[in-house]
Amino acid sequence: MPSTDTPSTLADSPEQWPVEQREDLAAGGITTFRRDRVRTPAGSALVRDYILHSGSVAVLALDNEDNVLIITQYRHPVGRRLVELPAGLHDRRQRGEPPQEAAARELWEETDLRAEDWRVLADFYNSAGSSDEATRVFLARAVGKATGEMHVREEEEAHMEQLWVPFDELLQAVLDGRVTTAATVIGVLALAAARAQPGGVDALRPVDAPWPARPF
Repeated sequence: MPSTDTPSTLADSPEQWPVEQREDLAAGGITTFRRDRVRTPAGSALVRDYILHSGSVAVLALDNEDNVLIITQYRHPVGRRLVELPAGLHDRRQRGEPPQEAAARELWEETDLRAEDWRVLADFYNSAGSSDEATRVFLARAVGKATGEMHVREEEEAHMEQLWVPFDELLQAVLDGRVTTAATVIGVLALAAARAQPGGVDALRPVDAPWPARPF
């Protein structure tokens, strides 16, 4: 029978196999396509192609009536208008912008909203076999209209639509497979799980919790 013992520390751990050769094959606006020749612990060589990415943040904004703010946005690679959480690149990380500030900026840019209460819902690698992209999903509460100058949305963002939906309806849409974007699925399921834990959402990690994938 397989062992059911739980490791003393159940966590991802750092490890780096030697890179013998590295080549950047192409670079775009937000990504670089890289090829590495890697030496395994057994001594064999592997060639791995993958994408470098700045990382992302997403926001599950929750109002006092337990509604979640979702946006719909056209995504050309999949040819669909997708239901998403407000989200965006953590592309100012190298300039010292913490993830929560990036999330607050994206919430404002995409929805004209701000929030007073922030927690970390979940961290994940989007597709660790082919990219180093990592995403942090925040829970934002005490949400209200931002004041001052509003952000001008252009290109695909100019065609976004936004809607407040009951959390239970969004959860069911995720479970039914009708809503499939990674940050939305993970954020919604993480919130449902957090509510079932002792302490509920108030026991979630603070906004400055360590994020090994994107140290800040």
